Amino acid sequence: MKKLQVSGRARLLLLSLAVSAPAVLAGCGLGQLMSAPWIPDADNDNVVFLGDSIFALSGDIQKAIHIEAGGTFRNYTTSGAELEGGVITPSIRGQFELAESANPNSRIVVMDGGGNDILIPTIALADPYDCKTQWYEFGRLSQSCRDYIDDIYVDGADLLNDMAASGVTDIVYLGYYYTKAGLLGADDLDEAVDYGDQILATACSNSVVDCSFVDPRPVVTNADVKSDGVHPTTSGSNKIAGLIWAELEPRL
Repeated sequence: MKKLQVSGRARLLLLSLAVSAPAVLAGCGLGQLMSAPWIPDADNDNVVFLGDSIFALSGDIQKAIHIEAGGTFRNYTTSGAELEGGVITPSIRGQFELAESANPNSRIVVMDGGGNDILIPTIALADPYDCKTQWYEFGRLSQSCRDYIDDIYVDGADLLNDMAASGVTDIVYLGYYYTKAGLLGADDLDEAVDYGDQILATACSNSVVDCSFVDPRPVVTNADVKSDGVHPTTSGSNKIAGLIWAELEPRL
């Protein structure tokens, strides 16, 4: 299944949503503006954070990890980023390319990716892949959404293997927790999150790099998600940081 081409009208819609809901859809140049500051030069340049607004919007996950580590790591996370391409730049692949151009010695990558590939079309393009599971579908994710997420698997697996070819030895890959009913209309996605995490975990385990998949679903509750329905509160960020640190610390 091919990804939908984003029309000019849809791009305008995405950019208008970037203004009203910058946390998720911070379009083009706004992606970086709506993100915690990048850290191109850190105390430990061997570790680089890549990803979307789960990391980038507040930067609280990185802050908590920096406290544990007693120093900073590089950061290129950008709100609204998809794995490959998309309206928002840089994509997660683009973030890695920026990190490599600045310092080609990245050994450890901490990242997420794939969530916006599902979330942006679901919110901005009226759910063209039918990734919302309505009550009358009785908990069964549509085949069109499964096929679409399978395509995301290919992008994710290719990116992880390309990172390995560039000299990355370890990856800590954060999966996604359940969204909730909120300002962005990101509810009814539990089944898509479950299948997406399954696919991302498989990409992680099948990659040629040493990749650990971090599953936040068991610990992040609705109370840990902001009123937009998507992003972690401080408590959610701290929980996620603890999960990541448990995998990252032994690799340092």
